[in-house]
Amino acid sequence: MSSLRRILEIKGFGVWSVTPETTVFDALRLMEEKNIGVVLVMAGEELLGIFSERDYARQVILKGRASKDTAVKQIMTNPVITAHPEQTTQEGMEIMTKGHFRHLPVVEKNHVLGVISMGDVVRDIIFQKSKHIKELQNRKDEHIVA
Repeated sequence: MSSLRRILEIKGFGVWSVTPETTVFDALRLMEEKNIGVVLVMAGEELLGIFSERDYARQVILKGRASKDTAVKQIMTNPVITAHPEQTTQEGMEIMTKGHFRHLPVVEKNHVLGVISMGDVVRDIIFQKSKHIKELQNRKDEHIVA
C-alpha cells in the first residue's frame, strides 16, 4: 500500500497559506489564482486552521457576512485534523471520509509537509490497483509460457 509521503513526493511538498488576519476575500483570491480548494491558516510554522470554499459558503455567504470585512480566523475550521506521512493512502481516505472533508494536511514533527486531496488519494489508489493488475497479468503470462 502506498503512503501519503509518496503522494506528496509525486504531487510536490509545500502549501499555500494565509495568516489568521488575512481577509476572506484575499484568501479566496489566492485560492482562485492557485486553483486550489483550501488554504492553511498559519502563524509562522504553526498550523492554526484550514479555510475552504465550504467554509466560505457556510460561514460568510449564508450568514450575510462581507468577505472583505471578515478575517479568516473568524470562520476557519479549527482544530485541524491531520495525518502523518507514513500513513497509507487508504488511511488518508478513511480520515477524510469519516470527517466529511476533501483536504488533509500531512504533518511530521509539527511541520506541515503538504496537503493531499481526495482526488490525490483516488488517483493513487487507481494507480496502485492498475499496477497490481498488470503484475497479476504478467504472472499469468509467465505461467502459460512455462
